[in-house]
Amino acid sequence: MTTPIAIVGAGLGGLTLARVLHVNGIAATVYEADSADQARAQGGQLDIHEHDGQLALAAAGLTDEFRAIIHEGGQASRVLDRHGSVLFDQPDDGTGERPEVLRGDLRRILLDALPPETVRWGHKLIDVRAIGDGRHELIFANGSTAASALLVGADGAWSRVRGLLSTAEPAYVGTVFVETYLFDVDARHPAASEAVGGGAMYALTPGKGIIAHREAGAVIHTYVMLNRTPEWVTDIDFTDSAAAAARVAAEFDGWARELTALISGGDTAPVPRMLYTLPNEHRWDRKPGVTLLGDAAHLMPPSGDGANLAMLDGAELGAAIALHPNDIDSALTLYEETMFPRSHALTVEAHQTLDRCIGDRAPSGFLDLFAGVA
Repeated sequence: MTTPIAIVGAGLGGLTLARVLHVNGIAATVYEADSADQARAQGGQLDIHEHDGQLALAAAGLTDEFRAIIHEGGQASRVLDRHGSVLFDQPDDGTGERPEVLRGDLRRILLDALPPETVRWGHKLIDVRAIGDGRHELIFANGSTAASALLVGADGAWSRVRGLLSTAEPAYVGTVFVETYLFDVDARHPAASEAVGGGAMYALTPGKGIIAHREAGAVIHTYVMLNRTPEWVTDIDFTDSAAAAARVAAEFDGWARELTALISGGDTAPVPRMLYTLPNEHRWDRKPGVTLLGDAAHLMPPSGDGANLAMLDGAELGAAIALHPNDIDSALTLYEETMFPRSHALTVEAHQTLDRCIGDRAPSGFLDLFAGVA
């Protein structure tokens, strides 16, 4: 069976593309490795920007649905030193341009806006090959196959589709994030709750830091940032939750207890997430019938731009296809000529932001962001 447009990956970018195509009367099929939409947790809170993520949702006709899932008060920000003293505090007065939503809620409104048959769950791509005239054969782990007239790789950092276009591989940047959660924080973890406040909290020093976000339902989601080697990460047995948490917390010896409690008091097993990126200038020569979006195209350090860019990629690709429905090569050229320079600029900026967080000038470099200092 030939699927005219096959999208690999039911993340935010792939789903935005499918929705914008649907709004324009163009069918697509999304192939997703997960067995169902609730098969795994979808991550934490995202700030959705006016100039990219919100534009994408508007193109998808989902602005009202987006507004309904905003975490009110979530745009508050504060910066603390290692002793818990406040260096900067900005409340959420309702005028901010980056409202916060849960990734899972955002994914849900996109899924709900698609025909039920759009997403094929349990389809893990294991191989793909060109079969001529811009068409590709997709081979899945469940034994099924499909063919596409247009193949879009929205399959993330370790994209299988990317190999059709590029030899680039993600490289470790030398920083690991360790993810933890605290639940019922106001009652069970009052000191940590007070330290984090109503939105995002940053406690940063050269080489390490703690970032925490308050989420709806009295939840605090924490990312511990450490510049460490791969060997340091693999030396920790993260299957032993208590020992792993203690090992990570030991890196913050001498820090305020309300900050280290975000690690040692975690209600979930700590999860290490080593940061990988593609080259800043990653791009490819135009090839018939295939392109990439999101992390598959421009994997960068987390800076608040990744999800927004993936959705904007999806919306712009969908609009380009709608503009040139009978000339896919022109649509892909239009999309890529805009996406390449934008992603390059933001990838460079994301590396700079990571350096501001835990580089030699932390936390003053990070505070400069709030002051508008370049």
